[in-house]
Parts: sequence; structure tokens; C-alpha cells
Amino acid sequence: MAPKTDFPPIRACLFDMDGLLLDTEDIYTRCINAILDRYGRPKMPWSIKAKLQGRPMVESNKIFMAWSQLPIPLEQFQKENAELQSQHFPQAQPLPGVEELLATLDSTRYWEETKEGTASAAAGAGHRVHIALATSSQTVNFRLKTSHLEDLFTVFEVPRRVLGDDPRIGAGRGKPLPDIYLLALKTVNETLAPGEKPITPEECLVFEDSVPGVEAGRRAGMRVVWCPHPDLKVEYAGREPEVLAGTTGEAGEAGNDTPPGEIEDGWSEYLPTLASFPYEHYGIVPAPKTSA
Repeated sequence: MAPKTDFPPIRACLFDMDGLLLDTEDIYTRCINAILDRYGRPKMPWSIKAKLQGRPMVESNKIFMAWSQLPIPLEQFQKENAELQSQHFPQAQPLPGVEELLATLDSTRYWEETKEGTASAAAGAGHRVHIALATSSQTVNFRLKTSHLEDLFTVFEVPRRVLGDDPRIGAGRGKPLPDIYLLALKTVNETLAPGEKPITPEECLVFEDSVPGVEAGRRAGMRVVWCPHPDLKVEYAGREPEVLAGTTGEAGEAGNDTPPGEIEDGWSEYLPTLASFPYEHYGIVPAPKTSA
């Protein structure tokens, strides 16, 4: 099909966190491999890790335990894994380009504050781009990963943070289903300034590193940027169009009521990092930088 090109400007950016904003995917791998080694099991390959990424903890644990055949019950694995994660998550750091991207998007508040009739407003220079977080990480792990990065995460207003244990997400409705991103958009629309027009899914840009996460964004009817771990990109070499369309079949029958996109339909793109983000392509105008 011919790719769509007449998109409206992006008014909301919805972010995954693990492996997209923070380098926590490598930490997850390090912790799991330590446990596998402890019990004489082989290291986890990317073919399995790819299935765990982005999914709710209950579902990812089920997939992992079925593959690993660890000689311990799930509860013991969870205990040992949590102990290792509590040691390493506080060392998580932003990935390349993340700090500048979030700061630039947050600076679009400037356009909201510009008074009608000023030179900037008359030139139609830009518009406010709202930001929300949509992560499968549950509250305890979210705090472990971000408490030392409070300045970075201040751009995500608390009402616009949707975590994996949010009760508004129904049981079994995590990524790759679209519920978390639709809920994130709802939190944005509920906190818009009086008189501001509600944002539609087509005006949203989802940032994801995982394949299930891309599918969730596409099933939500949103545009998507896929910025995967280099090893995940290798794992899906040759299947990139399927990933970008959300048609790798991660959702199974549960996704029948929310269709994904189509191959090369123009709704999504791959970026190796978030550095040098193409704002203009999405109709986003960064606010001018003020001199110190």
C-alpha cells in the first residue's frame, strides 16, 4: 500500500521506559543470567528475551520459566531475581539522546505560554507537545530505576505516569494489547488546559524498544518510533517491516478487536538511537533555547 503522508502534527509523545529511556534491559539480562548460571542453565538468548520485553511481569515470568526449566519454583526465582535487581537498578542510566529529547519536548511548554499576537505566535512557530509514560514496570521497580534520576523524570507529571500495576489496566491486557497507551492518552486528555482540544490517537507518537510495545502502539492507532537494543534489531533482521506494522502476531487472538497496522503504511519508523531526533518530520517545533 502507499504510505500515508498527510499526518497531523504530533501533540502527545508517549514513552516506554525500559530499554528505551534507560539502559535497564542489560541489567535485566545480567540478573537473569546470574540465576541461570547459579543453577547450571545456559544463558538466555535474544530469541527468548525478545518475547519477554515490554510484557507485564506475570506474563514474562510465565514465558521465561517455561523456557528456562529452572529446578526451582517461580516464587524462588522471583525472590532471587528481585534481590539482584534491587542491587543493580539504582545504577540505571539514560540511553543516548534521551535527556536532550525529553528536555526539548518539555520546552514546548513555551508555546503554550506564548500570548496571542506576539511575533512568535503570529509566525505559527510551534505548539505544546504533551508527554506521558507508559511502562510495564510495576511501582516498586519503577522507584528502584528512577529514584536517582528524579530530575530526568520530572517531565512526566505524576497523573501522566501509567505503570504496569495500574489497576485501570485490566488483567491480561498489557502490551502487546493497546490498553496501556490508550490509558496514557486518556491521562493526557484529562489534564489538558481548559479549552484545549482533546488529542486523538493519530496525533500521538509512541516511543518503544520492544516488539510487543510497537504492536501495542500500532493497535492503539498511534504512530510509533521503534528504537530497539542492537541485539534485538539483529534478532529481527529481515522482519523489520512486520515489526513496524505490529504484525508479528504477539497479541494472538486477544488482539482480534484491535487490528495492527499494515506493512510499510507510513505510521512507524526505526531509529538506531534517540539522538538527533527528527522533530520536523513529526510537526514538532522545539522552543528557542534561552541564553544562560
